[in-house]
Amino acid sequence: VQLQASGGGSVQVGGSVRLSCTSSESIMRSNAMGWSRQGPGSQRREVARLTSGGSRVYADPIEGRFTISADNNKNTVYLQINRLKLEDTGVYYCWGDFNKREWGQGTLVTVSS
Repeated sequence: VQLQASGGGSVQVGGSVRLSCTSSESIMRSNAMGWSRQGPGSQRREVARLTSGGSRVYADPIEGRFTISADNNKNTVYLQINRLKLEDTGVYYCWGDFNKREWGQGTLVTVSS
């Protein structure tokens, strides 16, 4: 399985970004698809996941700034991030739980003031 992430870039505080992750395999074959972020000098941490049952799980659901979604026809998973903060800066990795966890190459989001 190959996962190709895209959509990162430089964004100002308060702005929005939509990340995409396209899978070489049908995402419907996965148990879950998700996104993790690795900030500067930090460990990689899960941000959001979408289960095969359609449940959306967020690391910080209270804020409500992250939305994970999928287009099964395109085998693509998206992560919309609104009201960006400086601490959202990092490399965002998509992943999928197929026979094992597969990782994409990451896409960099840089938030500046």
